[in-house]
Amino acid sequence: MIINIFVYETIKKNYLMEKEINYLTQANILSNRVRLSVDDATIEFNQLYLSQMMDEVSHLVEGRILIIDRDNNAIYDSFNDIRNTKIDSFEVSRSLKGERIATIYHLERYGETMYVSVPVIYYDRILGVVFMSISLQEAFNTINNVKNLLFFISILTLLLIAVISLFFANLISHPIKILTEAMQRTAQGKLNEKVDIDGNDEIGQLSRAYNFMSTKLSHIEKQRQDFVANVSHELKTPLSSMKLLAESLIMQPSTDTAIYHEFLEDIDSEIDRLNEIIESLLNMVDLDEEKLNLNYKLTYVNYLIEKIVNNIRPLAEKKNIKIIITQWEKIQIYLDQGKIYQALINIIHNAVKYTDEGGKITINIEREGRFAVIKVTDTGYGIPQESLPYIFDRFYRVDSARSRKTGGSGLGLSISNQIVGLHQGTIEVESQIKKGSTFIIKLPMDINQL
Repeated sequence: MIINIFVYETIKKNYLMEKEINYLTQANILSNRVRLSVDDATIEFNQLYLSQMMDEVSHLVEGRILIIDRDNNAIYDSFNDIRNTKIDSFEVSRSLKGERIATIYHLERYGETMYVSVPVIYYDRILGVVFMSISLQEAFNTINNVKNLLFFISILTLLLIAVISLFFANLISHPIKILTEAMQRTAQGKLNEKVDIDGNDEIGQLSRAYNFMSTKLSHIEKQRQDFVANVSHELKTPLSSMKLLAESLIMQPSTDTAIYHEFLEDIDSEIDRLNEIIESLLNMVDLDEEKLNLNYKLTYVNYLIEKIVNNIRPLAEKKNIKIIITQWEKIQIYLDQGKIYQALINIIHNAVKYTDEGGKITINIEREGRFAVIKVTDTGYGIPQESLPYIFDRFYRVDSARSRKTGGSGLGLSISNQIVGLHQGTIEVESQIKKGSTFIIKLPMDINQL
């Protein structure tokens, strides 16, 4: 609407300016012709000659023409009804002073009218004025038609914009409504909700992000449920064993000391098992709350690996598993010895735990560029390809039944991954079913000591 008003006013201004220039030009031409009727002897207008000359040209002008002398008397009127009448008007007064002027008035009888006044100059003397009165009603009618057309175009454009806006608003709001309803269902506990919204715009990207989040939440919830069930079983089993052993001792008042000693050893073993589970949970909580303060010390990685292998070798010997360390050079970097020890022993212990009797574990220590690389390769069952992206997720267990049998809680690899990450390193996994797995731990040689 603002643009249309601007266009209308511009058209009106230019149109009227064109009319003004045109009528002033006509008035100037008439002024030059009127000057020819001046008598050189008397320096007065020759009335007869003036009337004849003006009658010849007055029909060429659209409006009324008045010739007014310097005493404000109308000595010629193209309409022949106000001749010899005194004309006192603003335009005539200004033209008698030498100005060319055009003014627009609104007259009740004639509508919009333009008054044009031009002086008649004879050898630097102003002898009179050519005064023209022209109706502009037709011009204003044309301008009003343009205004009405612009108004019609504005209304049509607004309606078109409204329809298009409603269409696109519905196009945008409908998928948002679907996404909002899906989020509300997710908030109510339905974690596997999906939305089917195609497109590469922001809404499409948001829907894909929501679907990924929903899948992840569903996966985490399943892991949580499995973890709760597994931990419940792990905690319940040693507690049941300890209760059974204690009740057996209570019900036998006169029991041999050797039997007491045997039963207490079993109870002590179950307590150690409970402590291991609880320790893993506490470590996970500490990692989540970022309570770990790394204590960097200059460490020989080779000696640290040898220490881990010596501690875990008795478990490997029970299953007749060979552990071979391959090292090409001594690698010395800054590490938190205790935390890296925990991360590596989790990985090596898993290799022993999931390798069948008579298998082999190879630990390779080498330098690759700016990284110290530790590769732990086993000949165990391997990890399915579909499970590889999730093995570092907390609570995740590739084979729940097998993990329960071996005492796994699904926290070891997650803790190892977070500890290595805190050292600005990475853990990668390569595995094939029935051929074994290789865990590749990379630790930067130039690690920043925080």
